[in-house]
Amino acid sequence: MNTPVLIVPGIGNSGPQHWQSLWQHRHPVWQRLEVPDWERPVLGDWLTALDHSITRLGPDTVVVAHSLGCLAVAHWANLRQSSLRGALLVAVPDPDSPAFPAEAGSFAPTPPHALPFASIMIGSHDDPYGSTTYSRQCAERWGSHWVSAGAAGHLNAQSGLGDWPFGQALLDTLLAPPGQLR
Repeated sequence: MNTPVLIVPGIGNSGPQHWQSLWQHRHPVWQRLEVPDWERPVLGDWLTALDHSITRLGPDTVVVAHSLGCLAVAHWANLRQSSLRGALLVAVPDPDSPAFPAEAGSFAPTPPHALPFASIMIGSHDDPYGSTTYSRQCAERWGSHWVSAGAAGHLNAQSGLGDWPFGQALLDTLLAPPGQLR
């Protein structure tokens, strides 16, 4: 049986050259979060969509979140205390950063509590939306294993990651059957 995977993009819904879209194209059974407006995000809409998707997919779900999607998953986990199999959290943005989009203000402040599931957070040393220090602090607060992607910008399509085998290898550790290491 395959583990359900839910793709949770950030603002703009991760275009066709984004690694999330490339992974989903390669794995058509993976699901993608659907929200009313990808350009004007409202946290309440994203929480409702996460509730619906995760309830439908079940507690064995692994979430693959990018940017604002990471904050949405953390807010959802802190409010619902529901469980997942795990989450890959990539390029967590800092709501206090001057680069943070004003239209995403409802996603602030950063959720403070540990996530009730396994998680791996990947950060870049030159992400314009969140510093390495911020990313590491989130990982520590959330109980996530932090991994450096080096200097790769916001870890999006503009970073030129393509199918991003490095990220896929980390995701594979969350998809491994319990008790097995990959």
